[in-house]
Amino acid sequence: MSEPLVILEAVRKEFPKARQSALEGLSAVVRPGCITGLVGPDGAGKTTLMRLMAGLLVPTSGTIRVGGLDPIQDAEKLRELIGYMPQKFGLYEDLSVQENLDLHADLRGVVGAERTEVFGRLLAFTDLARFTDRLAGKLSGGMKQKLGLACALLGHPRLLLLDEPGVGVDPISRRELWKMVHELVGQGMAVVWSTAYLDEAELCAEVLLMNEGKLLFAGQPGELTGRMKERTWQIRGAAGNRRQLLARALRRPEVMDGVIQGHTVRVVLRAGAERPDLGELEAGPGAEWTAVAPRFEDAFIEALGGGPGGDSVLAQRMRPVTNEGGVVVAAAGLTKRFGTFTAADNVNFAVKHGEIFGLLGPNGAGKSTTFRMMCGLLTPSAGTAHVLGMDLHETAGLARQRLGYMAQKFSLYGNLSVRQNLRFFSGVYGLSGERQQAAVAEMVEVFHLEPLLDTSAEALPLGFKQRLALACAVMHEPAILFLDEPTSGVDPVTRREFWTHINGVVERGVTVMVTTHFMDEAEYCDRIALVFRGGIIAAGTPDELKALVAGPANANPTMEDAFIALVQQHSTDGGAA
Repeated sequence: MSEPLVILEAVRKEFPKARQSALEGLSAVVRPGCITGLVGPDGAGKTTLMRLMAGLLVPTSGTIRVGGLDPIQDAEKLRELIGYMPQKFGLYEDLSVQENLDLHADLRGVVGAERTEVFGRLLAFTDLARFTDRLAGKLSGGMKQKLGLACALLGHPRLLLLDEPGVGVDPISRRELWKMVHELVGQGMAVVWSTAYLDEAELCAEVLLMNEGKLLFAGQPGELTGRMKERTWQIRGAAGNRRQLLARALRRPEVMDGVIQGHTVRVVLRAGAERPDLGELEAGPGAEWTAVAPRFEDAFIEALGGGPGGDSVLAQRMRPVTNEGGVVVAAAGLTKRFGTFTAADNVNFAVKHGEIFGLLGPNGAGKSTTFRMMCGLLTPSAGTAHVLGMDLHETAGLARQRLGYMAQKFSLYGNLSVRQNLRFFSGVYGLSGERQQAAVAEMVEVFHLEPLLDTSAEALPLGFKQRLALACAVMHEPAILFLDEPTSGVDPVTRREFWTHINGVVERGVTVMVTTHFMDEAEYCDRIALVFRGGIIAAGTPDELKALVAGPANANPTMEDAFIALVQQHSTDGGAA
């Protein structure tokens, strides 16, 4: 085994006025020639640890050595050894791809013939050579991450720090990023990859699992996954409502965690527990237990004390939405052009009352554009969008009172406090007086916002930003909920909490439209439309889409397999725009 490049010994970091230490006596190593995954829930200390290794923060106590150098005392020397790609897109959006590369090359002292050679190599490596004149702000999510990676690789870094590079990036782009980083590792580079996608963590050579500033586990991911042997099962052939079945299973003391997978329900048992009786779960006469392989995510959830359960306090407090009858959201020939670019082209779909309808697709496919037209936030160039029988072009204001919208990017007012955001958005949705006060109080209680009421929204941890955004979207009890990547970047426990709420409100009659890059979440959808180059290329239930790509080489494809295969097939066939 190679000698460590990074050595962390009893590292502690405290921030003024913080309720607890960001890091508490953490000791670990990072080795060259491998990817070290950094995993943990929101607020675990992952970003703080990366900034300490990069010399951007000073530890309160303990020691850090990178290639034998102290990140603070040897900052100038260390800068040549480290490439750092922050969690938020850290480049200049009003500069072109080439201008961003030029700027970072200047900062790193890459000049002359070396500069020409490095640019050529990095542009080929990231496949950005065709886009050097494009503004960084106009790039898709995947292309932005590639540009960030290229800038981090300028010079000759021995340590590459990647803080959640896959957030907001579709599965195809994530696989491309993963492939590129593997090539770098093959050249002897040490990579620390912070991730919310635990299928990525499973591919790392080693993982550091953190929670509340403490290191819970360090080692190969298979060691942790192995602890879950013979505890992971699927309920197949169940009758009735799968969301209700999952909720019943999660109420059982034997069950630690559970998720929906198409027409099946996947269950993780507690250590030493027996499987619940399928009759007591009301799974139906044809239901059966089938053993399935454990995943790293199962071990992650257990290390954090188990999942959040299956009952939504939010749903319990919402008034049932009466059956509006049949189709409640419909797009007919929906088209949106920006100049010569067509973002959405002849989009057609219909969403029934009380179902979860998913829009999936690569970055830049047209999902968010379609969403904004369906919410009345964009005017179509052609076609119509109807919500509850109302044409959004004619009655957008009235329709918006009946729907809730959670945007892809955090869209609340960062300079306002949590309390002020709740009051403002409740007013926007037409609440006032006692009803407004009661709605705000309920959201504070449901989403555990009381300690944060006077905190500015921009200072919230990501998980609480998303909770606040969801609270603002549902406090007026909408009949339809539009969720544009609602769990982007949050950890698996928080994702489960969100989906418990989503499943719960759907059971109360709310209709949900959702986009996501987490293919496990797509399994919760009743139906899915796969969008590519502005048009819908496939539609159906999750199981129907998986069946489209099943074959001798892969008899049981995952949702991610189906997503990638269908997009690549359509791209090869010439696309539909």
